[in-house]
Amino acid sequence: MPTARESLLDAASAALERDSWAEVRMVRVAAGAGVSRQTLYNEFGDKAGLAEALLRRQLDAFVRGLEIRLDRASRASRDELLDLLGEWIVRAARSDRLVHATLTGCRCDGLPVPPDGAAALVGRVRDRAVAALERRGNAPIGDPGAARRCETAVRLAISQLVAPGAAVPRRG
Repeated sequence: MPTARESLLDAASAALERDSWAEVRMVRVAAGAGVSRQTLYNEFGDKAGLAEALLRRQLDAFVRGLEIRLDRASRASRDELLDLLGEWIVRAARSDRLVHATLTGCRCDGLPVPPDGAAALVGRVRDRAVAALERRGNAPIGDPGAARRCETAVRLAISQLVAPGAAVPRRG
């Protein structure tokens, strides 16, 4: 059974799927979670605290999803892993407004601002990708070239979110 905190975060996430963040009301989030408004305020303090917790949860899930995806690609070459990295970022950000807003800086609909900014998320994603390359022997440990390649793949994916281009057919 989910905790009150998880239920509240689920309710806030559902509310954000329907409404802009400015339209999300604490009383409706509490009702959606089946708890009192006081429980919501005790757990998060205020709407900003709820936003920060929701954002942190969504960004952590995004990074965990990437790690799972990279781990499943155990036979992938370096270039295939970099392609997978970019594809994951674009697909995940298109399906999650908070991830998209964090990566692109778009604050449409009054979405919450991450406390540590987009650079922190880009760094986390880059570091996970570098670790995956190193684990597979696709890059020597500590290779600055691997970090540059991963950073470039992340930033290219972000550019696809900001200014989508025509779909490019996959090779092979």
